Amino acid sequence: MKDEAHHHRPTLKQKNKPFKSKHATKSSLKEASKGRISRISPKAQSLSSAAQTRLNRRNAAKQAQQTKRAAILTGTRFFHGVDGPPRIVAVVPLCPDVSAAAAARVVARALDVPEGDCPEHGTWKLRAEKFKTNLQLILLPYRQLYAALDACKAADYVIFVLSADVEVDPWGDLALRCLQAQGLPEVVTVAQSAEPLNPKSRTPILKSLLSFIQYFVPSQSKVHDISAPSGSDGINVARSLCEGVPGAVRWRDGRMWMLSEELGWDEGEEENKDMGTLKVTGVVRGAPLSANRLIHIPNYGDFQIAKAESIPSAARSRANGMDTDTPAPVFPSEDDCESLTSRLDPDTMANEQTWPTEEEMQGLNGDAQDAIPEAKKGTTPRRIRKVPKGTSTYQAAWIIDDDDDDNGEGGNEDEESGSEMVSIGEVEEEEKGRLGDNDDDMEEGTEERADLNSRKSVAFMDLDDEEEEKQHRSWLDSRKREDEDDAQFPDEIDTPKDVAARERFARYRGLRSFRTSPWDPYESLPLDYGRIFQFEDYERTKRNVMRRANEEGIEAGRRVIVHIKNVPRQCALSHDPIYPFVIFGLLQHEHKVSVLHFAVQRNTECDDSVRSKDPLTLCIGPRRFRTNPVFSQHLRGGGKGVNNVHKFERYLRHGGTSVATTYGPIVFGKQPCMFLKETDDPQAPHLIAMGTFLSPDPKRIIAKRIILTGHPFKVHKRTATIRYMFFNLDDISYFAPIQLHTKYGRTGHIRESLGTHGYFKAHFDGPVSQMDTVCLSLYKRVYPKWGELWREEPRATISEIEDVTMEE
Repeated sequence: MKDEAHHHRPTLKQKNKPFKSKHATKSSLKEASKGRISRISPKAQSLSSAAQTRLNRRNAAKQAQQTKRAAILTGTRFFHGVDGPPRIVAVVPLCPDVSAAAAARVVARALDVPEGDCPEHGTWKLRAEKFKTNLQLILLPYRQLYAALDACKAADYVIFVLSADVEVDPWGDLALRCLQAQGLPEVVTVAQSAEPLNPKSRTPILKSLLSFIQYFVPSQSKVHDISAPSGSDGINVARSLCEGVPGAVRWRDGRMWMLSEELGWDEGEEENKDMGTLKVTGVVRGAPLSANRLIHIPNYGDFQIAKAESIPSAARSRANGMDTDTPAPVFPSEDDCESLTSRLDPDTMANEQTWPTEEEMQGLNGDAQDAIPEAKKGTTPRRIRKVPKGTSTYQAAWIIDDDDDDNGEGGNEDEESGSEMVSIGEVEEEEKGRLGDNDDDMEEGTEERADLNSRKSVAFMDLDDEEEEKQHRSWLDSRKREDEDDAQFPDEIDTPKDVAARERFARYRGLRSFRTSPWDPYESLPLDYGRIFQFEDYERTKRNVMRRANEEGIEAGRRVIVHIKNVPRQCALSHDPIYPFVIFGLLQHEHKVSVLHFAVQRNTECDDSVRSKDPLTLCIGPRRFRTNPVFSQHLRGGGKGVNNVHKFERYLRHGGTSVATTYGPIVFGKQPCMFLKETDDPQAPHLIAMGTFLSPDPKRIIAKRIILTGHPFKVHKRTATIRYMFFNLDDISYFAPIQLHTKYGRTGHIRESLGTHGYFKAHFDGPVSQMDTVCLSLYKRVYPKWGELWREEPRATISEIEDVTMEE
C-alpha cells in the first residue's frame, strides 16, 4: 500500500497581508482594478450618511452655542458700567391690596440702596454696586391699563406683583391678557402680603400663584415671596434683574424707543403759541435713532425731529482728560427726511370735461360779478333724496346722507328690510295736500302750519332711567337674536315684497364660482381708495427699510436730547410724572395710510356680540386707533386663493381665525395687535380679539354674500316649481342667468316664469326633495371705514387712585 503524503488542512495555512504602496500610480491602480468599479453597499452608504448627519448636528449645535454666548456677552455689556444704560423694570400691581413701591423697596434693600428715596408712583433710578449696573424702576398705579401697556412696551423686565391674601380681580386678569397679547419681555413674579405667611400654608399658596401665572407666562418657574422675613427671595429677585439678559420682544426688533428721563418745552412763534418744540431726554434703545424718521408719541400722533443732541458720557470725558466731550447734533436731511403726508388728495375733477377755464371764471372783461350772475331765487334745482315713507320735510331735513350702501360697504341689516322709500318732493306734495291749497281752507292750513312750527321748537325730552334701561335691554336682545339667526341661517335674507329685487339688490352680482371667478380689484372703488398708498412689492420694500433702519443714526445706548417740533402744548404741560412718557421711532413709510389686514381670534372670556363695523380700539405696536373693522374669512395657510376674493363675515365668532380689515398707517413686520371695546370704565375695556398683522393689500376683495331662498311648491323629478323667492316677472327675468343651488347639494337654473306672483320653473341636475330649500347667492364688495387716532381721557390723579382702591 502506497503511503500518502502528510499535509495540513487549508484553514491552517498562514496568509500574510499583502503590501500596499502609499504612492501607487494611476496605471498600477487601473491595472489592479481591471475595469471593475467599486460599489458601496447600502449599509455602508447609510452609515456614511449617518456619520455626516451627526457631524452636521454637532457643527450646528456648536454654532448655536457660540451665537448664544455672543448674545449674552452683548446683552450684559450693553448695561455694564457706571454710565451704562439702566435696565428698565416695570412694576405692575395686579391686586388692590399690593403696592409697587413696597416691591421696589424690597429690591432696593437687597441692593443696599436707601429706601427713603423710593416714590409711591413714578420712575425711580438706583445704582446696583454689587452687580455694576443701574436699574430704572417704573412704579405703576393699580388699575391703570394703558399706562401699564406703554410701560411694558419700553421695559426690559416686568415684575408682576400678586397678593398672597386676595385673588386677582377681573381687572388684573384683563391686564395680563392684554400684556400677553401685546408681547412681554422677561417676567419676574412676586407675592406680597401684609403679614409673613404661615410656614404651613406658604408652599400651597405659592404653588397656586405659580399655576395661575403660568397660564399667561408659561416660562415662569417660581413665585418669589418678598414678604418673608429672611429676605432671600428679595435677593433672588434683585439678582434676576441685574445679572440676567433681557428677553427680546420680537415686534421691537429693528425699532427705536426711549423712556423719558426729563421733559422740556420751548414755545413756538407768536402766531401759533399752542405748538412748540418738545425736548425729551433719555437713552436710545433698540435700533439707532435717525433724525430723518418720524417719532410717535402715544395719544398725540406722529411728529418730525428738529434735531438730536448726544449727551457726553462723564466716564468717557474723564478717560480723555477733558471736561466736556460734546458730539455734534444730528439734523434731518432735506433729501431723505420723512414727510408728515399720510394720505393722498384724489383729483375728483380729473375726468371732468366741462370745467371752465380761468379766463371764463374771471369773465371776458375781468369782472367776475358780471360774468357769473347770481341765480334767481327758486331756480336752483334740489337734489332728490329717498326717505322712508311717512317722513315729514322737517324730519327729512335731519336725515344725514350715508354713503355706506352707495359705496357698497355692506352696512347693517336695516338696509335689507326693504322698507318703502319716497322722494322729498312727494313728501312736500303730501304735506301740501294735508294742509290744504284752497282759500277756504286757509285758516285750517294756517293752524296746522303753526302746529308744525310749534313741533319744531319743542325741546328734546330725555327718557327716565328706567325707560332708557328698558329700551337698551331691548336693543341688546335684538342684537343677540340677529347674531343667533345669522349663526343658524348664515347670509339668508327675505326678498322684500314692496320693492323690486332688481332695484333692492342692484349692486350685487352673481358668481359662477366664488373661489375661481375673476373679479377686477380696481372696479368701482370708493373715493377713500384714492387717498391711500400701496406697494409694488411689499416684501422687498420691507427688507430695504429694515436694513436701512439698522445702518443710520445715533447708536443704541447713548443718552440724547431729542427735539420734536410742532408738538401741542398739552403734550408737555399736562403730563403727570407718575406715568411713564415713552416715544417710539417709526420706520420709513409707516406714517402713510393703506388698507391693513389682521389675522385675529376671539377672546374666549368675552361673550359680547361683535359685528362688522362696530367701533373698536385697535392696538398695534406703539399705536392705538379708533376703527370700524370689517371681518372676513381667513383662508387656510393665509393664502390669497385664485382670485383673492374672501367672504365677508357679519359677526366675529369664537373658535376660528378671521381677518379684520381697516384703514391705517402702514406696518412692517409681524406685529401683535388686539381689539378693545370701550366700556363705562375707561381703564377696563373689553378685550375682544388678539392676533398679528397680516399684510397691507388694497387688492384683497371682501365680498358680502346674501342668499335669496325659495320653497319648492311642486316637484317632478328634476323639475320643480319655486315660489317666495321673487314676487314679480321682471325680477325673475333679471336674475335668470344666475345659477341656483339647494341645501342638499343640487344645482340648477331658472327655466321660465309661471303666473304673475313670482312663481318660476327650475331644472336641477338631480331629483329635488320637497323638504329642500332653493337658494340664489349674490355678492357685492364691501370696504372698511376710515379710522382716527385714539385719544385717552385724562388719567386719574394720586388721590383719585387711592379713593378707588379704598372703595374696592
